[in-house]
Amino acid sequence: MQKFFSRENWEFFFEHPAVRWNVCYIILLTIIGLIFAFMANWIVGTIILVVAIFGGIISIQRLRKIVIDAHEYLNELTYQVQRGQQEALLEMPVGMIMLDRRHEVEWINPYMARYFNLEIVVGKPINDVDSDLATLIEDHADNRKTQVVTWRNRRFEFLVQHQGRVIYLMDITKYELISAQYQDEQIFLGNVYLDNYDELIQGMSDSDVSNLHNYVTSEISAWANANHLLMKIIDDDNYLIIGHQASLRELEKQKFKILDTIRENTSKQNSPVTLSVGIAYGENDLVKLADTAQNNLDLALGRGGDQVVVRAQDQEARFYGGKTNPMEKRTRVRARMISQALQELMAQSDQLFVMGHTNPDMDSIGACLGIRRIAEMNGRECWIVVNDEHLHSDIQRLMAEMDNYQNIKDHIISPATALEKVTNNSLLVMVDHAKRAITIAPDLYDKMQNRLVIIDHHRRGEDFPENPLLVYIEPYASSTCELITEMFEYQPREGKGLNKLEATTMLTGIQVDTKSFTKSAGTRTFDAASYLRSAGADGLMIQSFMKENPQTFMKRNHLISRAEIINAKIALCAGEEGQVYDPVTAAQSADMLLQMSGIEASFVIYARADGKVGISARSMGNVNVQVIMEEMGGGGHLANAATQISDKTIDQVKQELLTIINKPDEDQDEPEE
Repeated sequence: MQKFFSRENWEFFFEHPAVRWNVCYIILLTIIGLIFAFMANWIVGTIILVVAIFGGIISIQRLRKIVIDAHEYLNELTYQVQRGQQEALLEMPVGMIMLDRRHEVEWINPYMARYFNLEIVVGKPINDVDSDLATLIEDHADNRKTQVVTWRNRRFEFLVQHQGRVIYLMDITKYELISAQYQDEQIFLGNVYLDNYDELIQGMSDSDVSNLHNYVTSEISAWANANHLLMKIIDDDNYLIIGHQASLRELEKQKFKILDTIRENTSKQNSPVTLSVGIAYGENDLVKLADTAQNNLDLALGRGGDQVVVRAQDQEARFYGGKTNPMEKRTRVRARMISQALQELMAQSDQLFVMGHTNPDMDSIGACLGIRRIAEMNGRECWIVVNDEHLHSDIQRLMAEMDNYQNIKDHIISPATALEKVTNNSLLVMVDHAKRAITIAPDLYDKMQNRLVIIDHHRRGEDFPENPLLVYIEPYASSTCELITEMFEYQPREGKGLNKLEATTMLTGIQVDTKSFTKSAGTRTFDAASYLRSAGADGLMIQSFMKENPQTFMKRNHLISRAEIINAKIALCAGEEGQVYDPVTAAQSADMLLQMSGIEASFVIYARADGKVGISARSMGNVNVQVIMEEMGGGGHLANAATQISDKTIDQVKQELLTIINKPDEDQDEPEE
């Protein structure tokens, strides 16, 4: 009995409050029960008291036994966990390194020791043990998540526990190789199209056509076999190629030299064939892959052909080639079809809105006037959307001349007025551009992007409207005014034709864009100019529009005086910081720099009124300024391109441009991301 009431026997009662409160609760209930039992009958109360005493002694002993067993189990479990942790640190396939405050190795587990050939590294500075590993630790010290790194020619998941100065490395080389193999074996699909095949074979004998087709097919087939591709002939001018992404990466390293090979070899036979290729990858659905490949081919053709567009769905495109100027087509069939399609869209619309790009030039305004006249000839009202701010002097003189043509002046409205007039059945025509970023009225574009027509002579870019009703992009054309002039031949004869102001403005647009018919002027350009001249275009009025005020003349000459020669063939001119120049002045300066002997390309960097830094680029054709400007966020033609850059100074833009210009020759054709 004395042992029962000893402190050791009741130690669990004092150490565990939960047990103590349960025991007290049971004793309290027992006492209450005994009181009621004695009140009812003392014999029954005595019996219950004896039972309660013996039951309490047994229960307390059993409760004590349970507590002791629980303690022993927890102690054993703690030992097993600690032993498991120690074994895991020593045996698990994860490398661990512990560093002290001085970045000396304090401990490494055996798995990690194998990478040091079991050398003794504990106590040595990590930089002395392995400088590459020390660099990785320093570079990724602030990363909260694991990073995949390369160390000792293997791939690891790498984590630095900064607070505990512990480094973890898990070797995932095996899984990275599997992932790389999976990526290499992904399918890509490409469409190959002969840009000018139909035009070339016109007038050829059957044997010459057969020889040309056989040569091109055999060359493409040999190229496909050499690069492990499947090639299938779809049509005389269309091929399908299928391959793995490993082959695609190799083709991109070669920069698709097949384009140069076929163009150069066929040029020697006076039948220059150029290829356009659209390649899609990164999609398991073959139908979507085929659609993306076709869209990429359309983009390549819209940019003038003779190039490759490589793009996965919803990613930026990479461009290769595009070294030649687009060739002029020899048929007017497309112009007639576009004209008829435009007439049908006009017939389905209640009114038209036509707009050019910001800072409009003569080609942009002339195209707007031409579309307004075509709409009037088809019995539809057309509004010309113009922003009166930042108009160049030639456009200001044109606007002043419109005071004599009240009907035209009444149909020139602001972007805000256009938004008020537009209805769900209206039609929007974008001329001389195809990008929302440079359109005069972005809000109007957003509202009418499902009722949109695009007429442009610039190469098609990535920032292209998704679902236009009609697209007429011909990079071979000298100007948008040339394209629209050709449409007048297919308009209703009963309507009034071009008046003097409209014809003069459109001819001025052609003259400006062709540098007085010296650049990009084909036979159809002169046909269009002849038509406009017969419609009443006035040469004296053109001279009046193109006159410069003395201030602009002096600013342009001052800008040209700052030019410097790069690599003996490139003229680069950078304006002063804070000195704002008109885009037309910069473009004229770039044109004039090309007149210097030996100069193949010119770049003019200047501050714009909107706070951006602009670049106007020109080329004689041997330097592809389009690719250079696209790399800096702009675009244009092979010989005529531009860009605008935000949040950079003129000097910063100049250094960036020089870096691109001075790339080694083998890097000049790298794709633009």
